[in-house]
Amino acid sequence: MNKLLVLTIVSALLFTSCVSKKKYVTLEQNLTDCKGMLQLTTLEKEELEARFAKIEKRVTEYNSKINSLRDTNESLSQNLQQSNDEKLVLVDDNLIVISKNVRDKMNVTLSQMPPEELATATTLKDSINLALSYNLKKKIVSGDFDDNDDIKVGIDKTVVMISVADNLLFKTGSYRVNPKAFKLLQKLADVANSEPSMDVMIEGHTDSRTINTVCLNDNWDLSVKRATSIVRLLQEKYNIDPSRLIASGRSSYIPLTDNDSKENRARNRRTNIIILPNLNKFFALLESEEHILP
Repeated sequence: MNKLLVLTIVSALLFTSCVSKKKYVTLEQNLTDCKGMLQLTTLEKEELEARFAKIEKRVTEYNSKINSLRDTNESLSQNLQQSNDEKLVLVDDNLIVISKNVRDKMNVTLSQMPPEELATATTLKDSINLALSYNLKKKIVSGDFDDNDDIKVGIDKTVVMISVADNLLFKTGSYRVNPKAFKLLQKLADVANSEPSMDVMIEGHTDSRTINTVCLNDNWDLSVKRATSIVRLLQEKYNIDPSRLIASGRSSYIPLTDNDSKENRARNRRTNIIILPNLNKFFALLESEEHILP
């Protein structure tokens, strides 16, 4: 009986020991798995922290740039407020602008002009054209010629066209420049040489009467040779960079009026001098105290 009891107890102990070992192995495996997951989670956490640190650094850099730009913008705004001369005024849809300083000086110039001329200006662009024409004509003509009506100045979107009557520049049927025109060309050269960004086009026009000589086949020849004669003078005598000069002949095909009278033919015989300046620079170039003050 005692032996049987002992045997039963031993068997029970062995059975219990076997079950506990399996549980231990399972728990140990679970522990290993948990450690692996913990390690993986730790790595992922460290990676996320590194990414977050990079993002924080970029955000800090962006904020710094934004603050810098804001400071720059505030500084520029203060400078613009302190100096009205730097403010720009839109002239037309082609984005032509002038500074407020130039506009103020332009207004002074306009105040010196005859009321009947001012009445033709209905827009700011018209006013600019009038002021530029007025100053340019005074700059170039200024009493050196007997009839200032032989020189007409027109402005269109900063393109300046000076139309010079034939009798000031050439003798009838000739393409040799009359020496009495040298003063005019000198003044034109002074204006052009003062602002190297300007290109200068010389455009010859004739009346409709035919011409045929030893040197000239027709009005095409005459208009071109007159233009090139002036271009050569501007280059060789007045030292304008030839890369800025353009010679153009238009013959008789762009008349100002019908060629039906002596007076009308005289109007059609002309040379146009076309310059394309920077508006602000050009206005500053032309203005002077004697031009804008009474």
